[in-house]
Amino acid sequence: MTAQTAQTDTEATPDLLYSEDEDDLRAAVRALLTDRTDTPAALARAESDTPYDPELWRSLGAGMDLAGLLVPEKLGGQGASHREAAVVLEEIGRAVAPVPYLTSAVVATEVLLALDPEVDEVASLLRELASGHRTAALVVPFSAGPRSVRLPETLAGTVSAVADAATADVLLVPTGEGLYAVDATDVAVTPLTPLDLTRPLAAVTLDGVTGTRLADGEAALAAVRRGLLAGAGLLASEQLGVAEWCLTETVTYTRERRQFNRPVGSFQALKHRMAQLWLEVVSARAAARNAADALATGSPEAPLAVAVAQAYCARVAVHAAEECVQLHGGIGMTWEHPAHLYLKRAKSAQLALGSTGEHRSAIAELVDLRAP
Repeated sequence: MTAQTAQTDTEATPDLLYSEDEDDLRAAVRALLTDRTDTPAALARAESDTPYDPELWRSLGAGMDLAGLLVPEKLGGQGASHREAAVVLEEIGRAVAPVPYLTSAVVATEVLLALDPEVDEVASLLRELASGHRTAALVVPFSAGPRSVRLPETLAGTVSAVADAATADVLLVPTGEGLYAVDATDVAVTPLTPLDLTRPLAAVTLDGVTGTRLADGEAALAAVRRGLLAGAGLLASEQLGVAEWCLTETVTYTRERRQFNRPVGSFQALKHRMAQLWLEVVSARAAARNAADALATGSPEAPLAVAVAQAYCARVAVHAAEECVQLHGGIGMTWEHPAHLYLKRAKSAQLALGSTGEHRSAIAELVDLRAP
């Protein structure tokens, strides 16, 4: 092997470890979420008409400048990468924090970043989102993935199950004609009852609506696919955070809960189940970090890395949440315990931004294309 080949192989190896800056970011976000979110507050907000916490979002988005992590500094952002955004989403998943970070700071922002930043409307909107004072939502069904998204021909009709449309200030509406920015107050938004009460869905009716065109048809579709690809890749980090919380809480509870005068965690059958879950969570961390690193470096392997991360992390998050509920026994089945919030977040995320089947099909196709 030549020195040049060895250097190329080293450069091609993804860095899955957390940097010192990423660890510091994690500590700061976790400290804020620990201080500002707790189970009673989360349950009360989930039952209210305002599932999102605007004060928490202002603290995260504007106070800590996290809303603009992916936005270049010249447009008012932090100029960071998907790796840092992934760390934030891990902590949001760990806390099941009711904030529109994934939909606004990742998906909508990525869609805009895929357009021409020299266009005044695009640059202005990116600055507003980076400030954290306004949020945006992409008007496509939350189940749509980068390969399965279908755009309406015109700015008309109703789009159902749009994540965070009810709380967004600006709606990005992609059609066959182009991508439009529409003020949320000009659109009929009908809240729906979602499985995950901490992430609201709504139906958006576009009939008679006018908006500012940001891009033409082909550019709009490419931008939407980029936004959904980044969203799916970083959703894996949120799913990782959910799984890590469930594993940690389950291990803690089984150490403390006693049956037959011994901790239930000492029973061999439960040890095996938690050990298996730990292996799955560790593997999920590797998959999620690989997807975040591929997106951050602009790797041509990013679509494959994202598909692998989603196909695996979605299943692990659901399994971890199911084990959390079951191994907590009767208390895990109650409304007062937060386990059901994590199960609902995990299950709804499994159906978001492309199904597991869609991502597995993408893996098969992408691997086949690479075959000699």
